[in-house]
Parts: sequence; C-alpha cells; structure tokens
Amino acid sequence: MKICYFLLFIMGIIFSLPVIYLSLNNYSFLANASSVNVSAVIITQCGDGVIDPGEQCDGIDLGGATCQSLGYTGGTLSCKPSCEFNTSACTSGDGGGGGGGGGGGYIPPVETRVNFSGRAYPKSTVTLLKDAQIAASTAAGADSNFQISLSGISAGNYIFSVYSEDKNGNRSSLLTFPVGVTSGVTTNVSGIFIAPTIAVDKSEVKRGDNIAIFGQSVPNSEIIISVSSDEEFFNKVNADASGVYLYNFDTSPLAMEQHFTKSKAAHNGEISSFSKTISFLVGTKNVVAKPTEVVSKGDMNNDKQVNLVDFSITAYWYKRPSPPASVDLNSDGKVDLVDFSIMAYFWTG
Repeated sequence: MKICYFLLFIMGIIFSLPVIYLSLNNYSFLANASSVNVSAVIITQCGDGVIDPGEQCDGIDLGGATCQSLGYTGGTLSCKPSCEFNTSACTSGDGGGGGGGGGGGYIPPVETRVNFSGRAYPKSTVTLLKDAQIAASTAAGADSNFQISLSGISAGNYIFSVYSEDKNGNRSSLLTFPVGVTSGVTTNVSGIFIAPTIAVDKSEVKRGDNIAIFGQSVPNSEIIISVSSDEEFFNKVNADASGVYLYNFDTSPLAMEQHFTKSKAAHNGEISSFSKTISFLVGTKNVVAKPTEVVSKGDMNNDKQVNLVDFSITAYWYKRPSPPASVDLNSDGKVDLVDFSIMAYFWTG
C-alpha cells in the first residue's frame, strides 16, 4: 500500500508539471509563498526605450528634457546607455561646448546585463542563484545594502533567487522571482529585502519557561515574531546596530505540542517577507537545539531544505535538455519521474 501511495504522489507531481510550467512562464507561480514576497521588488529595463522609475531617459525618449531645461544655453541632449542624460553636446553661456562629444546620438548598450540591489545583513554574504545554480555572490556593506551585477547573460526567461547568511552561519529563506532578460538591455532588479534569519535555543522547552528566538536583519529594524498555537501570537523587538535581535518568549500560554515560529523585518516603510519557519516542542523538559542538518539530495538552492522551491526548480527543467547536475538527481542527463521520486524521499516540506 505504501508503494501505491508513493506512486500516486509522484504521478500527481508529473500531471501537475504543465500547469506549474505555464504558471512560471506567466510569472504567477512563486515557489514558496512563506518565503517569497516580490511586492516591493522593482524590475526595470534600461535600453527598452521606455523611461522607468529611477531613469532620467531611455534611448531617444528624453522625457521632454532639453539642454536648456537642464540649465544650458543650447546644444543637443542625448541619453547614455546607463539611462542618464548625456550633456556632452550641450553648450554653456559663453558659447563653449559642454565637454565635447560631437553629435551625441544614442548608443545602445553593447552587452546584456542584470543588476540586483537591496538589503541583507551587515557584512553578510549574499548569494545569487540563476535557475538553481550559483551565479554570483557579494558582501553586504556595514549598512546591510548590497549590489550584484551579471553581465554577458543571454536573453531569455530566468528564475533568480537570493539568500544571505548571518554571522552565525544561519541562512535566510530564499527570495525567488522570475525575470525576463532582453538582449542589449540592462535590467535592474531593486528593492530586494531579504528576510531575517531565525533560530531558537531549544528544540524542546518546558512549558512555562522561556524560549529564546533570535537572528539577524537590517540594523535598527523592527522585527515582528510570530508563534503559532490555537491562536497566533505576535511580538515585536528591535534589532540592534549590527542587525541582531533576541526575544525571550514565555511559553506559558502554549499547549504541550509542536509549535512554529517565524519573523519578518520592517525598516523605513519597507517590510520583508517572513523568514524560514522553525519548529519547537513545548513539553516537560528543556532540550538544547542542535544545528540544522544539511540535506544532500534534492536541495537545489542549498537552503538546507527540500520543499516547493526545489520542486519548482525541478519542474522548470522537466524534459528540458542539459539540466544542471544539481537538478539531475540520478545523473542520467535528464529530469524525469526518477528525479521526482528521489526528491520525494528527501522531502522536508
């Protein structure tokens, strides 16, 4: 009977693949709703001829600006490949040139580029994945801001993901979003706000004792902590100047059973998505929490879990040629039913 149920589960996955693939192409399927929130992420394209937020101009579209409107006496205004005004052909009041440059016509970008920017944790490592493969990494500044740039990328649709790791080695949840890349255009993905990391000091806590919930986020941000029970408890605590937060939760109101906690951050009007969900047991004794075990198979994005994010990545590569080695779980050069069965075995949810 167990084998029959397992086969039904796998067949259900396979029959769902066309729907999931269609949703991915329509940008409506975001693999892990608890860890994905793209409402604040802004995707703009420099070089597509349309002025987007943050651009002064784009191609021949100058937004009605002229050399005169910028304070020059004359000349020809144009647009740089970076979507900033090119005033080199504008003239100043004494009749001299504004810095040479001749005709100042629009020169399209010579390469295709995608820029990512946002907030993580101070001096943390930020990793960017492209279709489940590590594409680049960088270190966030002391203010938690980071920037990553990919150049020479081919045109097409990609699933990009970002995560960060705090000073204790705890990883954030994965922020995943699809991006369409156009040849010769610079795509800017801004407003990324990586969710806080989260951990607890006990895997089991004696009812009535405190359990410490802690992690790291943007410095001086407000952290909202959720603890699930028959009702959901919300608590707030402020992160310090290094982004570290700690909340001692009194377990007296909780039933003696398994519970879950997660957190999110708010800073300057911006709100992150929720962190990973961490479980703990309210019981009759205190047991120190052990480090999270690393999952070796089916963990496509290296977040130490096998869940819907990994499922969506595998679904994307279903029957596609030349899948990455991390997705081809049995190394037979293709993604099929066998790979999904392996993923099901290692599933953590």
